[in-house]
Amino acid sequence: MEPSEVRRAVEAAGATASALGLQVGDAVVVHNSDRIAVRLIPCDVLARVAPLSLHDGQGQAGMEFEAEVARRLAETDSPIGELEPRVEPGVYLRDAFAITLWTYYEPVVADRQGGTAHEQPGMSTDLAPADYAHALVRLHAGLRKIDLAAPHITARIAGWAEGVGDPEQTPELRDRDRELVSDTLSRVSAAISRWGSGEQLMHGEPHPANVLSTRRGPLFIDLGTCQRGPVEYDLAYVPDEVAEHYPGANQDLVHQFRLLMWAGVTTMRWNRNDQYPNRDYWRIETLNQLRAALDRYGLD
Repeated sequence: MEPSEVRRAVEAAGATASALGLQVGDAVVVHNSDRIAVRLIPCDVLARVAPLSLHDGQGQAGMEFEAEVARRLAETDSPIGELEPRVEPGVYLRDAFAITLWTYYEPVVADRQGGTAHEQPGMSTDLAPADYAHALVRLHAGLRKIDLAAPHITARIAGWAEGVGDPEQTPELRDRDRELVSDTLSRVSAAISRWGSGEQLMHGEPHPANVLSTRRGPLFIDLGTCQRGPVEYDLAYVPDEVAEHYPGANQDLVHQFRLLMWAGVTTMRWNRNDQYPNRDYWRIETLNQLRAALDRYGLD
């Protein structure tokens, strides 16, 4: 969001929480892209705020879906960041924004000298690969227990293909890079369709930015990306050493999905409406990561 919109969004979040009886004296933005996450103090609530004008499942409908996923997963004891228990779960509307309220978890980082854990606001640490993988196994187990309509990964792949194939959506993407991304999406999609792997409800983007290290252990957030497909799709978003700890995963399929993932993320960063922080850097970085993945894994 632009600074003027961020200010309005923060005010809307604070006013919403106050109207629900939560004490709000200050607010700290902890993430800003097409929607923001803001920590409300001293009630220690994390508000997620999106403009109602957002499309592509990111606005009110997307936040309603995310809240419903969280509500159902909370009944399965899954490792997730939970909705704020002091208010009714759901989406609140104020000043052209959709707002959801969540529990705020203080990050836990390892003490490099003593080997103990302590809390430091605003900091995070890499999880041990085995712990990360075990948490994802538990999340997938919880997702198998809930019955929820969610898009199939093929719908997202089709959206990526449309975006990279339409210069009006990605006007600044060079022709040679457009061809590289489009060819990767097409060839990998054709290859993975022949694997015949089992499918289930998945997180959709369980990358390190979407898993918190807390005193309760690893907790996954940003549940609005849930989709249906093979668990190897989720594993494409985690580091290699984490995927290797996931029991029973087809690592060759993970590699193919990783190619697909980098092609898709590249498409999103080059979209003319993308508001990801430091977008210019990530436009180049995602292309570099795609080329590195192609050199490493090739196209099967």
